[in-house]
Amino acid sequence: MSAFFVWGALLTLGCLAYVLRPLLREGARARLSSAAANLAVYRDQRRELEADLKSGVLASEQYELACKELERRLLDDVAEPAAPLARRPGSPLWLAVLGPAVPLLALGIYLAVGSPQLLVAPPNAAGTAPHEVSGEQITGMVERLSARLRQDPEDAQGWAMLGRSYQVLARFAEASAAFAEAIKRAPQDAQLLADYADALAMQQGRNLAGEPEKLVARALKADPNNFKALALAGTIAFERKDYARAVQHWERLAQSAPADSQIAQSARANVEEARALLGKRAAVAVRGMVRIAPELAGKVAPDDTVFIYARAAGGARMPLAIVRKQGRELPIAFVLDDSMAMTPQMKLSSVARVIVSARVSKSGQAARASGDLEGESAPVSPDTHNLLVLINSEVR
Repeated sequence: MSAFFVWGALLTLGCLAYVLRPLLREGARARLSSAAANLAVYRDQRRELEADLKSGVLASEQYELACKELERRLLDDVAEPAAPLARRPGSPLWLAVLGPAVPLLALGIYLAVGSPQLLVAPPNAAGTAPHEVSGEQITGMVERLSARLRQDPEDAQGWAMLGRSYQVLARFAEASAAFAEAIKRAPQDAQLLADYADALAMQQGRNLAGEPEKLVARALKADPNNFKALALAGTIAFERKDYARAVQHWERLAQSAPADSQIAQSARANVEEARALLGKRAAVAVRGMVRIAPELAGKVAPDDTVFIYARAAGGARMPLAIVRKQGRELPIAFVLDDSMAMTPQMKLSSVARVIVSARVSKSGQAARASGDLEGESAPVSPDTHNLLVLINSEVR
């Protein structure tokens, strides 16, 4: 589930924002989005030019100049942002999920995951397909937008749009670079910060640790109700098994979004999953304290790794649940539960008695080695509370 909400639901919402854009105006009925309308006009004009060229009305030089002018106009339409980057009071909540929708972003998502052939008119009687905008042309437009920003680098909205366009093209390193330029010019824009975190996480293998997490924190500081930042923050907490904090972020998201929206529905589903895991943790868990014997305290360095784990009493030595701490944290209050299992088949709740061990690893490795400090409990129930584990021996 770890990336379900961010990498699945948010991209789905991007497509929905594109499809449902006309509904954002009161009383509007379903109609072509501005991106599709611009493309339709573009294709019609290209067909007219092609017809004029075939009939001899236009010379080839005039035809080429006219096509370049059309392309320039389409690029200008794409480059103009649909809304300010900052969220405005009373603005439609759909637009707050992924930031301001721009025609290129909507088109890019549609070309990537939808059925772009549906945007093209049926073949004519002669069986030849009309001119359509290819993926190469879309890429070309993005590159020309990039070139324009090099000439006008202070356009924060342009950098933001370029970053989102690169994301659609799965060019995450370039997306990150573009968002970095946008952030330089709009450092308090929560949506930009969240988008930048998303791009960086994708660039580093869908990993939100490190700089992406810092950017999410900045986004929530700038706007505690930013939809994407709340979704990412919930995912960060969930992956750390901090289910209580994940519930907080996703509940806030569910409460802020329209009750019947896909955003709210996905957030509520994630809240239920996190609460279920939180309930299991509370139901079956060994809780206690790890202390170091006074005579060994001087042998523990602040950066030493401390492993605390439970294994089946009288069974295999493979841990049923394990946590990793540092020497500076001693004495350590710990909780071991089923969410910390190394395999789904071997959980704390699957055995009647467990032994809880604590070991200070001088090498930082899980394997027991000479010079490590360790201690263990007597066999106890897997839902024991107030257990004391004393580290009182050195491995020879």
